[in-house]
Amino acid sequence: MRQSIERPHRLLRAWQLALLRFAVTLDESDRLNVAALAAELDHLGGGARDSLHFFRRTSSQLCAAISGQRQSVEATLECFCKQIEDPRLRNAFAAAIGMTHSDPAPSQARPKRNPGLFRGLPARRSASV
Repeated sequence: MRQSIERPHRLLRAWQLALLRFAVTLDESDRLNVAALAAELDHLGGGARDSLHFFRRTSSQLCAAISGQRQSVEATLECFCKQIEDPRLRNAFAAAIGMTHSDPAPSQARPKRNPGLFRGLPARRSASV
């Protein structure tokens, strides 16, 4: 059972990494790799051949946007970038496509320091050698 749940997650990660690789290289073989992984992801969804092809459609839109062949390039790429859960992969993808700002994950936002945190504590003495 665990293997059946783990496979789609690994395949999704491979698809995201393939998109990153295409964004870096802009190579046709990397675009074809993205399309092959998208077809495999769509196949996992089951259904008829003419059913929804979410990953293939999304892949072609993203590859066209990365290549600069599409209108609203920034909005398409920014939307995809925000959907990547892994912060390292999200930041790498943002850098590869030239996005200047990438929002950090909410869980990684550092809390503000309290300026009065150490108030009332005795000052440290310098250590003499």
